[in-house]
Amino acid sequence: MQNAIEISKLNKTYKAAGKKAEAKVALKDIDLNIPKGSIFGLLGPNGAGKSTTINILAGLVLKTSGGVKIWDLDIDEKPRNAKAAIGIVPQEINFDPFFTPRQLLDIQAGLYGVPKNERRTEELLKMVELADKGDSYSRALSGGMKRRLMVAKALAHSPPILVLDEPTAGVDVELRQMLWENVRRLNDEGVTIVLTTHYLEEAEELCDRIAIINHGEIVANEEKETLLARIDNKEIRFRLADEIVDVPNGLEKFNAAKEGRRTLVMRYSPQDQCVGEIIDILQKAKLEICDISTDESDLEDVFLQLTRAA
Repeated sequence: MQNAIEISKLNKTYKAAGKKAEAKVALKDIDLNIPKGSIFGLLGPNGAGKSTTINILAGLVLKTSGGVKIWDLDIDEKPRNAKAAIGIVPQEINFDPFFTPRQLLDIQAGLYGVPKNERRTEELLKMVELADKGDSYSRALSGGMKRRLMVAKALAHSPPILVLDEPTAGVDVELRQMLWENVRRLNDEGVTIVLTTHYLEEAEELCDRIAIINHGEIVANEEKETLLARIDNKEIRFRLADEIVDVPNGLEKFNAAKEGRRTLVMRYSPQDQCVGEIIDILQKAKLEICDISTDESDLEDVFLQLTRAA
């Protein structure tokens, strides 16, 4: 088995709510393979189909057509086994506030049939830094603590796949860093991670493969480095010793533009053009360079290009 999740020709259409309402097509022939042991990013604008896809995996939404396998288990043929192979951390907080974290994790493990002597309650509380809050009422926890408890709850039955749906939405920087560390640790232990997020720097930092969904269709599904290479442009700034009036001749092909009185900004493709050529032109124009800085395209540039095109 090479893939933790295999999705083929997946469609979902929500029926019209009233006589005048139209049916809503949420997913259109989605094909998606998530490699075993990867940290996989599923990105897209609001309403693109991310949550529908995750809810189908979780068994909360019925697909219209298509095939889905979780850990090589068909969700139609073996729904219970398939659900046991995946842990979902939803966007919403959804546990009973009158139970303690320790009780919640024990109950969750029990629901999946984990014997008492095999439960990881204390280990999970320690992992999400809630060991000292194990016997407090969950309603008394802060928002960040509740978010951490949701991660522990999804791991109570030791699933080989963990889906994190916007796990750091509305949390502070310190908690975000802690969640990132836990994600990396779990992945090092062999857990396949599926991450949806609106923080593109988070996906760029963590994921090794990324798919972008827009209007219910997959518009990209590639290794992160391959995806970033789609926009092979660099922005380079030259801060000069003296003020300049006009852009020197010869820099037109680099889309050169003045920025302030002493700075020139240019964009070029490292594959097709050499920065040494720019420096030669500046030197021939007798312009002394004080400083050079560059800015490469990032995942946000790729995301916007692909979603706007669609």
